[in-house]
Amino acid sequence: MSIDYNFNEKHLLITGCTSGIGQQCAWDLNKFNATLSVTGRSSEKFVKTKEKLKSGSYNAFIGDLTNSEFIDDLVKDVKPLDGLVLSAGIVDYTPVKLISKQRIRNVFDLNFEANVLLIQKLLLKKKINNSASIVIISSISNKLGIPGTALYAASKAAISAYAKVLSSELSSKKIRVNTVVPGVIKTELITNKGVISVEEFNKDENAYPLGYGTVEDVSNQIMYLLSDASKWVTGSEFVLDGGYLLK
Repeated sequence: MSIDYNFNEKHLLITGCTSGIGQQCAWDLNKFNATLSVTGRSSEKFVKTKEKLKSGSYNAFIGDLTNSEFIDDLVKDVKPLDGLVLSAGIVDYTPVKLISKQRIRNVFDLNFEANVLLIQKLLLKKKINNSASIVIISSISNKLGIPGTALYAASKAAISAYAKVLSSELSSKKIRVNTVVPGVIKTELITNKGVISVEEFNKDENAYPLGYGTVEDVSNQIMYLLSDASKWVTGSEFVLDGGYLLK
């Protein structure tokens, strides 16, 4: 059963809304009457997202967040924000001996640099209201040392460290910054991209005392952090792992 949050007077920006966690957040926040600005790289994939959004309740910005011109246009056109969900990202499974400079750039450009530059430009243009809430999606991969996850884990560790500093620097404006740190979530990003086979996916779930999480599980936590119910919460990491780190 959902908590009856009220986002009637809040304008929120969600990145990566064409799939997974970002998409679910857009749907859930829309149900609670938030005004949304949403981003995604593909207009074709956005078709599915907008099917569950109320007409006239959102503005869509379709483009690549690793493109500085797109970020500039987004920052120029978006109205002042009461909250942000930085969900856009990519998964990379590359063994250490196969890491290349280009792979480093591909992962860090989206998972770290795009987020940092977007926030920096929003702040410079005074597009983040006082008392706003910023939620950044990290991953428990940055705590585990799983083979093949070096670049992905490092990019998530970097954004988690950045969020801590950002929360300190913005506290004078009562702007809150928190990270959500999920374990494996059942999303198309994992299974449809060939990152892990369906058989391995199902076998690995046994390592989670409560099983794998869902995008709804993460969205519920994010809605709490965007709401006034968390007005005294900043600089925190919220691990959502179904008990995985207990072992």
